[in-house]
Amino acid sequence: MRRDITSWYSHNLNMDMPLVAYGHAGYPLLMFPTAAADYLEYERFYLVDSIKDFIDQGLIRAYSINSVNKYSLLNRESHPGWKVEMLTRYDRYIMEEVLPLIRNECGEDAKPLTTGASLGAFLAANTYFKHSDNFRGTIAMSGSYDIYNYLDKGYYDDNVYFNNPMMYLKNINDDYHLPRLQHADSIVIVSGQGNYEAPDRSRELSGVLHSKGIPHLLDLWGYDVAHDWPWWRKMLPYYLGRFCNG
Repeated sequence: MRRDITSWYSHNLNMDMPLVAYGHAGYPLLMFPTAAADYLEYERFYLVDSIKDFIDQGLIRAYSINSVNKYSLLNRESHPGWKVEMLTRYDRYIMEEVLPLIRNECGEDAKPLTTGASLGAFLAANTYFKHSDNFRGTIAMSGSYDIYNYLDKGYYDDNVYFNNPMMYLKNINDDYHLPRLQHADSIVIVSGQGNYEAPDRSRELSGVLHSKGIPHLLDLWGYDVAHDWPWWRKMLPYYLGRFCNG
């Protein structure tokens, strides 16, 4: 499997931001790490191995990036305003720095599929829903999609609103983004129902999408399915097989 690591100093985040790309050709998949982990997490926990067949066959080229969660949502010392400011800067990093790199390698019209597990599911879903004109869809595994699960609920500003899918999706009624989402073909919201999973959070997001006529797959796996790597290694290739072979 081809494996390329690159890094640069992000002008949006004011820090070095490495990423790794797996594969030589195929549809771009943008992977967001869990919790405070780094861009190599999915390799260390064998999630990349679980989709190796797609990569080796040239069906998928996977890009795994760092998050800023340890400076943002998971930083207990930071003011909530700074946490969401970092999310907004991270969004600009993706759109202004990561997406152009992917398009340079995969084609100028490439619209990556996003994916992630746990907190990475939130980042993947938020990126897609905010920029559905630049991304194909999302495979969000075991996520929580209300930013207030990580913030003081008494704090609010524009960065809270525009980084909270459970808020902005309820109010989306424009003639550009909503029709685009209503023609989506690759939105997967999946969760287990076992230890440490929170399937109601997936149900809540699904309810908002349903209310807006946005097609998606809500898939709740069994009560034996825990919030853990062995299950994410089963989920991701399963949905890639459904949505990315065509």
